Amino acid sequence: MKINQLRDNEGARKGAVRIGRGIGSGKGKTGGVGVKGQKSRSGVAISGFEGGQMPIYRRLPKRGFKSLNRKEYQVLNLGRLQKAIDDGKLDVKNPITVETLVAAGVVGKVLDGVRLLAKGELTAKVDISVDGASKAAVEAVEKAGGKITVAA
Repeated sequence: MKINQLRDNEGARKGAVRIGRGIGSGKGKTGGVGVKGQKSRSGVAISGFEGGQMPIYRRLPKRGFKSLNRKEYQVLNLGRLQKAIDDGKLDVKNPITVETLVAAGVVGKVLDGVRLLAKGELTAKVDISVDGASKAAVEAVEKAGGKITVAA
C-alpha cells in the first residue's frame, strides 16, 4: 500500500449542508433562520436584549470599586520566605531586600513593592526590608529574633 492509495472509510466524511438551495433540500427558503423579524436578517447582534424588558445587567446593582491610584503589592508569605532560606536561596547573614528577593526568584514581577504576610512559619532570624507588612507578620519576624523594616 502506498500513501496515495489511502482513503477514508465509506461514510467517514459527510458533505457540508448547502443552505438556501431550494425547498427540496430541506434547508431552502428561509435557510434555517426562521421567518421575518430582526433575528432573520444578517448583521444583527442583540445579545442582552430582553424584548423591551429591562435587561438583567441593568436590573442588578453594581458592586465594588477599584481606585485608579491603588497600590498593587507582590505578596510574600512567611512560609515561602522560610522555604527559600532552607533551600539556600537567601542568606540570613545579609539584610534581605526586595532586590535580593527578586534575584533569588522568591518573588516575581514587583509591582508597587512587596508586602509580607503571616501565612506559614518563620524560624530563621532575618533582617528584612519590605514595602508593607501585616501586623501578624511583623510580630512573627520579631518573635523569631529578627528585625523588619517597613518602607510604606
